[in-house]
Amino acid sequence: MALPLPIPEDAFSEGTPDREGASVQETFELFSALAPKGWRVELIEEEIHVVPPADGEHEEIVSEVNGQVRDHDKGVGRYTGIGLSLPGTADTARVIPDLVIAPKGSFADQQEWHAPDPVLLVAEVTSSSTASRDRVQKIRAYARAGIPLYLLIDREAGEAVVCSGPAGDDYDHKSVHKLGTPVPIPAPLGFTLDTAEF
Repeated sequence: MALPLPIPEDAFSEGTPDREGASVQETFELFSALAPKGWRVELIEEEIHVVPPADGEHEEIVSEVNGQVRDHDKGVGRYTGIGLSLPGTADTARVIPDLVIAPKGSFADQQEWHAPDPVLLVAEVTSSSTASRDRVQKIRAYARAGIPLYLLIDREAGEAVVCSGPAGDDYDHKSVHKLGTPVPIPAPLGFTLDTAEF
């Protein structure tokens, strides 16, 4: 899905470098700088994806997962809008998951992109513009980075997919649960997610 980005009039002034022959990374940086507030620009498997702001239902689900994690373990931080720099691909992936769970203070610096080392869980909630990436490329990216848990709330399929045991380009264990039923989240979090309101 092609999404137009507003380009400021001065974006192509004399001080701006020539973009012909720009690398994927340079193009990603340009798109990131030009994206309107609330839009996400991600780089996955050398493809740039520009994602519009989420709808209300999406955000309600993210908020509910966030709250249930908080109720289970107040010692972890729950981050939305955190940029992760994921190693393990030909080029480093740059993603902004819907929700990142990590020990409090893990992202206390002023960096824009963070290493995934402290991350315990990433969660994505599908939207029509992101569903295929959430189901395929992001599983590979998160597994390659060694992130212990990936929770995919697939609204279109009506399922919650819990991926654990990262190994190479995939996770060793995947459990699929119908939305509306209890979803066991294994260690390192170890609790049951109630999806009745999803």
